Amino acid sequence: MVLVLDFGSQYTRLIARRLRELRAFSLILPGDAPLEEVLRHNPKALILSGGPRSVFEPNAPRPDPRVFALGLPVLGICYGMQLLAQELGGRVERAGRAEYGKALLTRYQGPLFRGIEGEVQVWMSHADAVTELPPGWRVSASTEENPVAAMEAEDGKAFGVQFHPEVAHTPKGMQILENFLEIAHVPRDWTPEHILESLLKEVRDRVGKDRVLLAVSGGVDSSTLALLLARAGVDHLAVFVDHGLLRLGEREEVEGALKALGVNLRVVDAKERFLKALKGVEDPEEKRKVIGRAFVEVFSQVAREEGPFRFLAQGTLYPDVIESAGEKGAAKIKSHHNVGGLPEDLSFELLEPFRLLFKDEVRELALLLGLPDPLRLRHPFPGPGLAVRILGEVTEERLEVLRRADDIFVSLLKEWGLYEKVAQALAVLTPVRSVGVAGDERKYGYVLALRAVTTEDFMTADWARLPLEFLDEVARRITRRVPEVGRVVYDITSKPPATIEWE
Repeated sequence: MVLVLDFGSQYTRLIARRLRELRAFSLILPGDAPLEEVLRHNPKALILSGGPRSVFEPNAPRPDPRVFALGLPVLGICYGMQLLAQELGGRVERAGRAEYGKALLTRYQGPLFRGIEGEVQVWMSHADAVTELPPGWRVSASTEENPVAAMEAEDGKAFGVQFHPEVAHTPKGMQILENFLEIAHVPRDWTPEHILESLLKEVRDRVGKDRVLLAVSGGVDSSTLALLLARAGVDHLAVFVDHGLLRLGEREEVEGALKALGVNLRVVDAKERFLKALKGVEDPEEKRKVIGRAFVEVFSQVAREEGPFRFLAQGTLYPDVIESAGEKGAAKIKSHHNVGGLPEDLSFELLEPFRLLFKDEVRELALLLGLPDPLRLRHPFPGPGLAVRILGEVTEERLEVLRRADDIFVSLLKEWGLYEKVAQALAVLTPVRSVGVAGDERKYGYVLALRAVTTEDFMTADWARLPLEFLDEVARRITRRVPEVGRVVYDITSKPPATIEWE
C-alpha cells in the first residue's frame, strides 16, 4: 500500500482517492504518526501531504524523523516537499510572492515526468518556497515564479513537487502520480474485484455465526452493504424504516430490488410517528435530532422483537466521518444521520466495512453485487429525507408538494440524459411565497429552489451548468403540474461556501 501522511491539507483525501483510481491501495495516517504505526501497515511508499502551516513555525506538524531513515520511496507534495527539504538539510523561506492558482512549468525533467510532453499546467497553493536544495538533490521542474517547482534525490527514490498533482487543475497530475507508483513498484491490484473479495472475507471472519442488524436508507451505501451481507452468507436482518420523508415511489423500488437479490428485509411503516415528532420543528439541526431519536425508537423496537444481534452494520463512508468531525482536527459541519444513540441494553458491536471507501468505490461494488442501476446510480439522499429539503416546518401538505416537484425535476434530468452527468440534484421547498398569475387570477405560491452539482468527492462541488432550455422546461412543467408552486429558482452556489444540501 501507499501511506499518505496528512499534515492538514484540504486535498489529502483526494490524494488517497487518486491513488485508488490508479488501482493502488492507499491509507491516510496523521502526519505525526509514530514509526511503529507506519511500519504496522508495511507500506511500499509514502506521500507527505500539503498543509496550511509553514515548516519553520515552532509548532508546525512534522513526521516522526525516523520515517526518513526507512529508505522507502517518498513523494512530498507542497508542504510535504518543504518538509523534505528542511528535514534533509535544505532551506525553506517565505516566498517573495505567494503563488496561488494555475501555473505553467517552464521546464521539467526526470523519472517523475516520464511520458509527459508539451505544456504542463499545474495548480499552486503556497506562500513558502524551497530556496536551497538538500545535499545531493537536483531541481526537476521550475515555473516563472518558482525556480524549484519540483526536486528529486540522487537515488531516484525521493521526490518533491511544490504543486498539487492530485487536483483536476493539474491535468497531467495523474501521470505524475502513476510514474511515482511505478518507481516505487507499488502493486496495482486495488480493483473492485479485489475490494469485494477482501470485504467478504473481513465480514465472514469477524461475524462468524453471529447475527447482524442493518439499517437500510434506500441509498447506494446501505443498499450495497445489505447485498454484501447477503453475499457473505451471514445471518442478517436489514430494516427499512419508511418515515414518510421518502421520494416518490422510493419505498416500493427499494423493497422490490433488495428482496429480489436475497436480502432479508423488513419494512416498517412509521410515517405517523415521524410526522407527529416533527410537528412545529423548524430548525434543521433539531429536525435531524428529532428524526434520529424517532429512528432509534423504531429501530430499537425491531431489534428487541427480532434479536438478539451482536453486530450493527452501517454504510458509513469517508465523507460521513469527515463532516461529522470523526477525525482529529476536522470541523463539524452538520450532523449525519446514522444509527447513533441506541440504548445500552442493545449493546451492539459496530460493523462498518465501507468506512474507508469513497462513493465511487461503493458504486463499483454495487455493480459487482448486482444492485440495479436505478438504485446503484441514484444520487445521494440524506437520511432525514425530504425533511431537510423543506425549509421550516414539515407537514404532509408540504411533503406532497416537494415530492411531486422533485420527481418532475429528476425525471426530466433522466429524459434529457443529464442525470448521470451531475453528481446530485434536488429540489428544496422554501417557506417563501410569491405573487404570480394563473389565467386572469392572482396566485400566491411557494418558491421552489432547484439545485444540481458536479463533484468528484463531495468534499467540494460546483453548481451544474444545466442547459437553459432544460431549466425552462422544468420550471414550466412544475408550475403546471404542481399548482402550489408559483416560482422556480436555480441555485448557483458552489461548495464551499455552501453545502450541497440546504439544511
